[in-house]
Amino acid sequence: MKFGMRKPSLRKSIAARTSVKRFMRHNLGLKAPRGYGWVTNPKKYMYNKIYNKTTFSVFSLFKKLFK
Repeated sequence: MKFGMRKPSLRKSIAARTSVKRFMRHNLGLKAPRGYGWVTNPKKYMYNKIYNKTTFSVFSLFKKLFK
């Protein structure tokens, strides 16, 4: 598990927004309601919950500095 600051990756952020899997899921309406991650994939839900509490992004630092 990672602790501390996450390094942003432009390539990965673009790939996530333009993937075929995302395109199909959004266009066909196969998404679960918000907050239902624990139902669809509990293992991934717990990992993401812990990861988001133990790491922070560069952009959140900029928000705090220039607020």
